[in-house]
Amino acid sequence: MYNYVGISDDKLGLLLKNGDHQAFTEIYNRHSPALLLHAIQRLHDEDDAKDVVHEIFFSLWNKRDELVIRTNLKGYLHIAMQNKVLDRISHEKVRTQYANSLQEFLDRGNYITDEFIRERELSAMIDREIEALPEKMRRIFEFSRKHTYSHREISGILNISEETVKKQVYNALKILKIRLASRFIFIFIFFSSFIYHK
Repeated sequence: MYNYVGISDDKLGLLLKNGDHQAFTEIYNRHSPALLLHAIQRLHDEDDAKDVVHEIFFSLWNKRDELVIRTNLKGYLHIAMQNKVLDRISHEKVRTQYANSLQEFLDRGNYITDEFIRERELSAMIDREIEALPEKMRRIFEFSRKHTYSHREISGILNISEETVKKQVYNALKILKIRLASRFIFIFIFFSSFIYHK
């Protein structure tokens, strides 16, 4: 019989992969308070923060068989929390933007114009090109541009150097400019204005 309180995170992770409920409970008791605090600081809503933490641990248990921890358990859970929080923020922004756009449409009584369609097509094209980036580069780029994290914050979240973050963002911008230049030359100016703003 294990003394779970005294077991290291590494050992708990191995026990978790074997379906040990008590190991899972100890992981939850050990790490959920800090995760909840960080989630509240990010989301400014305790109920949403609790939902995020519950989702993290629900996923941790359900996917325990395929669990791969490249750094340590604490770091793994922290990154999972950051991703869940970013998803929440992104979805909330989308909902807000949609509601605002719909209300503006209703207030003004305007029909969808060719210009609006072109803007949507351009936005969709850029999103497709971002999705096509290599996974690590895409993730760093989205942290930087979609979620406006600084290079230092991204470095801390992903446990990589700031120089690596800067290089990956620069390379992503370079790739996107090349791919999009043939149809939208003005995008050069748009992306170039962001390269050194961090």
